[in-house]
Amino acid sequence: MTPTLTLKELLWPALAVAVLTYLLLYMVAFDQGALASTMTHAMADKGGVLHEFFHDARHLLGVPCH
Repeated sequence: MTPTLTLKELLWPALAVAVLTYLLLYMVAFDQGALASTMTHAMADKGGVLHEFFHDARHLLGVPCH
């Protein structure tokens, strides 16, 4: 028999997924690399790898960035 999960057991994992999804969406759509620049120096120049990744991700999601 397949074990079933109750709503109470799914609450914390669902909340964690929702928070992580919100943070990722914020980083890609609105932050424009400010959070990532504190963690790495790859965005120190305008042509940094992370800058391009987030820039392209914004275009992929349809978020205007310029």
